[in-house]
Amino acid sequence: MKEFIESFTGHVPSYVWNLIVITIAIIIGLCVKVFIKLLLKFYGNRSANKNYSLLHSIITHLSTPLTYFAPLLLIGIMLPLLIIDKGYYAFLARVVGILMVISFAGLLINSLSIFEDYVYHTYDLNKTDNLKERKIRTQLQFIRKLLITLIIFITIAIILLSFESVRKIGAGLLTGVGIGGIIIGIAAQKSLSNLLAGFQIAFTQPIRIDDVLFVENEYGRVEDITLTYVVVNLWDQRRLILPITYFIEKPFQNWTRISSELLRTVFLYMDYSLPIDSLREEFDRLLEKTELWDKRVKIIQVTDATANTIQVRVLVSVRNSSQGFDLCCYLRENLIKFVQDNYPQCLPVQRVMLNDRLTKEKPAGT
Repeated sequence: MKEFIESFTGHVPSYVWNLIVITIAIIIGLCVKVFIKLLLKFYGNRSANKNYSLLHSIITHLSTPLTYFAPLLLIGIMLPLLIIDKGYYAFLARVVGILMVISFAGLLINSLSIFEDYVYHTYDLNKTDNLKERKIRTQLQFIRKLLITLIIFITIAIILLSFESVRKIGAGLLTGVGIGGIIIGIAAQKSLSNLLAGFQIAFTQPIRIDDVLFVENEYGRVEDITLTYVVVNLWDQRRLILPITYFIEKPFQNWTRISSELLRTVFLYMDYSLPIDSLREEFDRLLEKTELWDKRVKIIQVTDATANTIQVRVLVSVRNSSQGFDLCCYLRENLIKFVQDNYPQCLPVQRVMLNDRLTKEKPAGT
């Protein structure tokens, strides 16, 4: 084979031979990529699960990085066949090596997305009681972001260490590692605390993805947990961004820590003359008409009495916070309407008593 190549290259210019080798490498690499894609697509179409297919996920996430990695790998293998000056060969080999490292890093990062798709399919959030799913997704998101950071960091380190000058600088820096370690430790103290807080949140899980929180006097759901901050999607579509250490150092309310079930209250303020039994019957009737109530708890009580009104507390149980808000509005509106239509005199009023006794006649001249 070697003799054939040498005899063939003796009849064509070196640059033509080099162009042929590179072209063949690119074509073979692309053919390998297309063949793998077609093979995966063929078996993906035969999959019984139309909602999710592992092969379809592989095609979706690995198609683009394979487009670059496969030709670069073939070029790297065929580089010794090039007829080129040693100085240019070393430069070209280094460039191809760096590009291969970058494309392989992209391949690894996209492989994490394949695993993420599988976990998202297995642990679906679209269910009423999704505590286990939120636990796993929270850990997965944190680990995925940490692994991506490590892959990028290692890739940059490999590229830099491929240069002789950088290796010499690194060896020189080792002599001052003690002082440098102290300086870096002080400078990175905040970053390290965020990273440790992220680990603590991922595995002790005071919050999870899709948890309902009441924090900083705002109500919303945990939308994203990164290595440094948490995104809370508020009820009016605003985003509240909080440092990840906030959830380790400060108190907050987690409405879905154990389960999504809640108790919600509605307060009504009525006159003393309101017939509570009639209101209670209407309350029972309204609950039977709606699917928002989960049929666990229903209580209506007079919980306070002031000089002018009584406080009626309505207590109901719900499956989650969204249904709880809707049920509270439903009960508040309809109970008030019931009182307006049937007992309008029982709405809060301000009583004024007039004293009509005759006053004594005042002395003349006063």
